[in-house]
Amino acid sequence: MVTATEAIMAALDRNWQMVDAALVGLDEATLARRPSDQCNSIAWILWHMNRVVDTFIHARFQSKPQLWIKDSWHRKFGMPADPDDRGVGWTAPQVAVWAPPSDAVQLGYFEAVKASAREYLASLSYADLARQIVATPVPQPRSVADVLGQMTWDNIAHGGQIAYLRGFYRGMGWHR
Repeated sequence: MVTATEAIMAALDRNWQMVDAALVGLDEATLARRPSDQCNSIAWILWHMNRVVDTFIHARFQSKPQLWIKDSWHRKFGMPADPDDRGVGWTAPQVAVWAPPSDAVQLGYFEAVKASAREYLASLSYADLARQIVATPVPQPRSVADVLGQMTWDNIAHGGQIAYLRGFYRGMGWHR
């Protein structure tokens, strides 16, 4: 019997493995590079991707403090402890002045978010997935399963952007 979240976990794990592979060997200058003034850098996309998962897993699904604040990741990134700042709605000028932290900090947050998401997802039952929540900006109640699908789609879309930019800058190294 398949557990309630095995398919979601398989999709997220495969995406995270692709992102891990895409990041191998990239220096901080490449991580911070934007292909044009209207595009995001790998570093920014990775930060945003992790902020979204952190927000969903902790605040939206469990009503708990996000790792961003609880574990002071915001300080390591040199940013305010704003639980709503995930980069959604940022303008190109805002992205342009954003200074990514060291790759060690970026990867540390990525690992912390992945570990926390895996732990939470492994704990879910079918009843948990059926529970109704309101996950902004959508005002209507939806099942945890539906919102989890939204989070997974978003995560995979951003993982693909990171892999594409890695290939654009350095070649396909994201595929094993």
